[in-house]
Amino acid sequence: MTKKQRRAVEKTAKKHPVVFVIIFLLVASIGLCCFLHWKGIIHISFLDKIIPQQNEQENPLDIDTVGGKFTEADITEVKSNDLSIHFLELGNKYTGDCTLIKTGNTEVLIDAGSRKSSAETIKAYVDTFCTDGVLEYVIATHAHQDHIAGFVGNSDGKGSRTGIFYQYEIGTLIQFSQSEATSNLYEEYQEAVSYLQSNDTIVYDALECWKGGNATTGARRTFVLDAEKDITLNILYQKYYEQDASSENDYSVCTLLSEGDNHYLFTGDLEEDGEESLVESNNLPQVRLFKAGHHGSKTSNTDTLLSVIRPEIVCVCCCCGSDEYTENTDNQFPTKKFTQTVSKYTDKVYVTSIVADNKDGYTSMNGNIIILPKDDGIKVRCSNNTTLLKDTKWFAQYRK
Repeated sequence: MTKKQRRAVEKTAKKHPVVFVIIFLLVASIGLCCFLHWKGIIHISFLDKIIPQQNEQENPLDIDTVGGKFTEADITEVKSNDLSIHFLELGNKYTGDCTLIKTGNTEVLIDAGSRKSSAETIKAYVDTFCTDGVLEYVIATHAHQDHIAGFVGNSDGKGSRTGIFYQYEIGTLIQFSQSEATSNLYEEYQEAVSYLQSNDTIVYDALECWKGGNATTGARRTFVLDAEKDITLNILYQKYYEQDASSENDYSVCTLLSEGDNHYLFTGDLEEDGEESLVESNNLPQVRLFKAGHHGSKTSNTDTLLSVIRPEIVCVCCCCGSDEYTENTDNQFPTKKFTQTVSKYTDKVYVTSIVADNKDGYTSMNGNIIILPKDDGIKVRCSNNTTLLKDTKWFAQYRK
């Protein structure tokens, strides 16, 4: 402030002392609110637009910011890596699964939740890494909306659909062997599968693959993604491929991705009985990565399974803290029981999304999560941050 400006302020203060005091207090109050908001002590939504967010080194507990995007350097690193595993945010507040596996020019997509509208979000992400319009393998684990809705998508109003099954050339579809679903969505899913078959997509179910061996149909337990780098996709067995289950979740297709001696496990929404069968029926190795069963449910991720696979990293696909399924905070994904059980084996747990403060939407927790196996270990790249679940404000409030 110049001398002339300071004299003008002093003159105004003498002439209108009450007004001056009110203005001073107002400015001081705004300044204090900005400071407390910046420190995370209070939250005032409109200030988010004018106050720069702190990075995770400055405030490792604060992840309540909308997720950003991967940098060009991140994308270049992913494309140049021998193998990458992606856990996608799905564009809405609903929990669901979608996992992209990429090695060389081969892409595998496991599930496409959480709603029909997620199809466009999924496609925009996948197109960043799949540039030829071909998904060599797609796996539909089971017939729940939060795993298959994006395969179907919506009508685009021009006689076509936005679903993944309609937007890509798909080489092989491996789907659940059984289902008791009767929903309209399931009927639309079946129509979409018929559409794929009319366009020469090979369709197997999990039991057919397990029993196929070297059968002339081509169904088999192991699909080679990259022979030179010894990267394979392996269909595992669990009894509910051929027995009736009490839950649709237990019909989930289970797969083991292997790169030499490094392994990565995906079990859909398999629950306790299914996990027990999975352990009994397969010689499961320790794994570098486990996609948390059933979004971190209390009915999955049992000691029976985790004590065998002993994961190094766990990724949870869910909208953390959402009351979509229950208002009991202990049982909201990822559940209290899940966090207690998994903590015996690893503290490296990442989560895609978190429910917004007003419960009407979502924001990124880690955001889109990319796992990059390297010679010197595993690197994790996230579109929002790489804060571990245990270090978040949500965990401190609801899980400690």
